[in-house]
Amino acid sequence: MKTSTTQNVFRIILGLLMIVAGIGHLTFQREEFQAQVPRWLPTSEGFMDFVVVASGLVEILLGLAMVLLVKYKVKVGIVLAIFYVLIFPGNISQYTNGIDAFGLDTDLKRFVRLFFQPVLILWALWSTGALKHLMNKQK
Repeated sequence: MKTSTTQNVFRIILGLLMIVAGIGHLTFQREEFQAQVPRWLPTSEGFMDFVVVASGLVEILLGLAMVLLVKYKVKVGIVLAIFYVLIFPGNISQYTNGIDAFGLDTDLKRFVRLFFQPVLILWALWSTGALKHLMNKQK
């Protein structure tokens, strides 16, 4: 799938942001990311830390794939979009449980954050050409 220079730039930016977020999971933002582990999962510190580390590794791998696997960018974009859908319950949990993290220290801020997940999903699909690919499949 051919993508424009603008799409390629945004794909690389998103990939780099994913790598930085993944590194944050493993290091300087580890506790912050624990706030997004859904509270319907086991809340033991060890399990929550495992979820944060595992999702951080996945984010790093997806970020690297966004930047490097140009030949597979449509597939990578779809996988990243699915990943964003899968982690969305963590954002919902942070909102519904009123958990402060990442400067989201009010219900309004946590609620507004929920609307950014669809933006990330569309960004992943658009920047990789996956959105056009999926729309053409529908025809």
